[in-house]
Amino acid sequence: MSRIAAVHKVLAPYRHQQHEITDLVHAYLPAAQRAVLDRLHAAAKVRCRHTVLPLDGYAALDGFGAANDAFITAAVEMGTQAVGGALHTAGIPPSAVDLLVFTSTTGMAAPSIDARLAGLLGLRPDTKRLPVFGLGCVAGAAGIGRLHDYLRGWPGHVAVLLCVELCSLTFQREDLSPANLVASALFGDGAAALVACGTGREPQPVGPTVVATRSRLYPDTERTMGWDITSSGFRIVLDPGIPGIVRGHLAQDIDGFLADHGLTRREIGTWVCHPGGPKVLDAIAQALSLPEGALDLTWRSLAEVGNLSSASVLHVLRDTLQRKPPAGTWGLLLALGPGFCSELVLLRW
Repeated sequence: MSRIAAVHKVLAPYRHQQHEITDLVHAYLPAAQRAVLDRLHAAAKVRCRHTVLPLDGYAALDGFGAANDAFITAAVEMGTQAVGGALHTAGIPPSAVDLLVFTSTTGMAAPSIDARLAGLLGLRPDTKRLPVFGLGCVAGAAGIGRLHDYLRGWPGHVAVLLCVELCSLTFQREDLSPANLVASALFGDGAAALVACGTGREPQPVGPTVVATRSRLYPDTERTMGWDITSSGFRIVLDPGIPGIVRGHLAQDIDGFLADHGLTRREIGTWVCHPGGPKVLDAIAQALSLPEGALDLTWRSLAEVGNLSSASVLHVLRDTLQRKPPAGTWGLLLALGPGFCSELVLLRW
């Protein structure tokens, strides 16, 4: 097993009410589509979001290169804050980090972001690095899983997961598709870092134990979620059938996973869920027959900052840690993302 020592969340510097972003997107739409946009933005149940640039700064981005340059600059700054904050909370010096996993699906860099911030953080020159691109919203949960895999083999080590997603930089101003309009209603900019330790490291942190993880890839769903890479950057692929996939598969997947550990859904006291959007959250609650209030922190995160892609589930986990679930109780962390796929993480407090 491995244990979570700390999670630190970071938000982009500019905070906006939802209606301010709605007004900005209006400027790029024909008048006939503005009523549709208003309905989509209201239905998203997002009150506020953060962006890495001021709203009047996006018009100056003249292509994918400019947007990606902005991504690199901000990702290094926010990533340094997130990892530094998580290590400080955990009481672990940067020199003790053995593995740094970096995930993002909203920008690209070579050298990767983890390499660019290693010296700023004071990581050892022999720290292992693993940049991961393409997992999207599921990467926060998958990243915990891969840290857990590593720490099972190296139980004396410290591993860090960093997620940085600057979704505002991917908005396609000339894309009038429903998927792009839905994305303009949901996604925000943020980062988060998680520190985990193997069970051979002393002293052991007080956070929850990662007991097991499971990945599930659904066949013939490649066009459900993801990007089309175009000359103007990332053009979103977002199928309205996602809630149906959730209803058709998630309960069976979770029940099988829990049964392998002698558990049922009734024994899960804490649900840590990625805030994919209102329709997805309703589908999850319905498919799993969750009790009233089980996803309150997820709904709150969606309202306060929107969907931060891979970083969102770590934000919800950080809020869950602050609530201090009772010792000995079980938790399940879950997220969905491109593939189409799900990632499950079984936790015990």
